[in-house]
Amino acid sequence: MGARRSEPEGRAGGDLDLMRRVAQDDEAAVAELYDRFGSLVFRMAYQSMPTRPEAEDAVQEIFVRLWRTAGRYDDGRSALVTWVMLISRRHLVDKLRRNRARLRASSLDQPLAPTPLAVEPGTQRLEVDERMKVLMKRIEALPDLQRTVVTRAYLGGQTLRQIGEELNTPLGTIKSALSRALVRLRERQGEELAT
Repeated sequence: MGARRSEPEGRAGGDLDLMRRVAQDDEAAVAELYDRFGSLVFRMAYQSMPTRPEAEDAVQEIFVRLWRTAGRYDDGRSALVTWVMLISRRHLVDKLRRNRARLRASSLDQPLAPTPLAVEPGTQRLEVDERMKVLMKRIEALPDLQRTVVTRAYLGGQTLRQIGEELNTPLGTIKSALSRALVRLRERQGEELAT
C-alpha cells in the first residue's frame, strides 16, 4: 500500500516545473504564476505604496523580476510562495527607498502571522529582511497541513472555508491546524527570544 502524497508535496514538484516553464518564456506558465500570486503581490504593493497607480506599477515590475529570475528558483530551499513573497518584498522596499517614501505601519514590516514582530522606525533593511526570513523559516518548519493553512490564510488571503474546500478537509480540521500553527509560531518566537 503506497503512502498518500500530501497536497503541499505534490504541488512542490509542480512549482519547480512551473518556474522552469516561466524561465523558458512559456506564456501559459507566466499566466499561471500571475493567477496564483497576482492578488497576493497586489495586496503587498497596495499596503506599502503611496498610491494605487504606484502599487499597480510595482506589481508589473515584480512579475518582470519573477520572470527574469525564474531559473534561480530552487524548491529545495523554499516554497514558491515564500520565494515570491521575498522577491516582492525586496522589490517594494527598494522602490520605496528610491522614492524616499516612508513605510506605513501596516506595510511590509507587519508580520504575516499574528505574532508580534513590530519593526521600529529606522530599522535597517538587512534587519527587516532577516526578520522576514526568520518568520518564513518558522512557517516552513510547520507540519504540512499547518504550513499550508497558514500560507494560504495569511499569505494567500483565503478564508478557512475556501482552504477546507480546496484541500477537501473538514472546516474544523482546518481551524485546528491554524490554531496549532499559531501556537507553534508563538512558542518558537518565545524560545528564540529566551536564548
